[in-house]
Amino acid sequence: MNTGLRPGWRETTVRRVLRPLDRQAQPGLGVITAYRDGIVTLRSNRREDGYTFSDTENGYQEIRPGDLVFHALDGFAGAVGVSDSHGNASPVYHVCEPVADDDLTYLARLLRHLGTSGFLTAQAPNVRERSVDFRNWSTFARIPLALPPADEQRAIAGYLDRETARIDTLTEEQQRLIELLRERRHSLVDGVFGVQTPNSRLQNACVDVVDCPHTTPEVSDDSEYEAVRTASVRDGKFRPGNGLPVDRATWENRNAGGAPAVGDILFTREAPAGEACMVPHDRVCLGQRMVLLRIDDTVCVGEFLLWQIYSDRVQDHFLLSANGSTVANVRLPVLRTTPIWLPDLTEQRRIAAYLDEQTAKIDTLIAETERFIELARERRAVLITAAVTGQIDVREMV
Repeated sequence: MNTGLRPGWRETTVRRVLRPLDRQAQPGLGVITAYRDGIVTLRSNRREDGYTFSDTENGYQEIRPGDLVFHALDGFAGAVGVSDSHGNASPVYHVCEPVADDDLTYLARLLRHLGTSGFLTAQAPNVRERSVDFRNWSTFARIPLALPPADEQRAIAGYLDRETARIDTLTEEQQRLIELLRERRHSLVDGVFGVQTPNSRLQNACVDVVDCPHTTPEVSDDSEYEAVRTASVRDGKFRPGNGLPVDRATWENRNAGGAPAVGDILFTREAPAGEACMVPHDRVCLGQRMVLLRIDDTVCVGEFLLWQIYSDRVQDHFLLSANGSTVANVRLPVLRTTPIWLPDLTEQRRIAAYLDEQTAKIDTLIAETERFIELARERRAVLITAAVTGQIDVREMV
């Protein structure tokens, strides 16, 4: 596997360093999952929605803290680590202990690197969509490894624990900064509209409020026309390419009452509800769950109304109309009669320009912070790869 081994390193296989454990499941224990981020823990420590629980737990096995756990179908994507919990798990996992004195934390990091780098995919005999199959122990046991001496393994594991913890802490701090920036962005919008008294209804700002055709448009690849879906609209911005490509005939048919025009607003009725953006160009039509707000430019500036849609007052109106904690669907009568503040056009343009300018500054800071996080994560991955493959000697690092 590695023709350039450092002095003291050896070539071996999983079979020679790991021994499979075969413990019977214990009653009353929770279910353990190996996640793709390398964490092996009880599902109750994270989230349990989206999982199907077995009534009988046939074939389940006991896992103890300190066991190395490898997901035979998801290990290629990083689902391998050392368990921090005591529980039961399905037979899809290989649960192992060391044959000799090799360090399990190091071995888990190495196997995870082999998975996420694509090496395990190349080794697997049976490749299925989005996964590779190592359920047969002999297949897993044949995976080749290049290992340093046990004391160096422990040094590498300790070094990576410290360095990745520093990077993770920094990343968490930057994530909190993004949350604060987004809160600041929202407070700017609500600071404008929250102090105003509604004096009109949304339908009065529009020439028409147009619901979408309740059919799925036929897809036509490589077309310049796009049927806009709810995925196309997020946080006040249009996301090109998230709709369905359609041909001109479909575009014309779905726009029988007139194509969306620049200055109009696209609105999502559900999944998720209450999102909006400006129409980017006239080569779009409405996909399902979408509404077009045809702006009456004699009384309303589209950008002004867009900002107001994201105010607490308007979003709370949608929320209350749904009689729930989340907005599942905004019905057309509710949308049309939404209370809004509609000052004169000069004031609308001034406010829209102010919010554009101020939020642009915040958006720039958010983008810079997100890029910093991306680079930190890349640095983390590179560091782990370099350490577990012997590209760097961590014993020489302070």
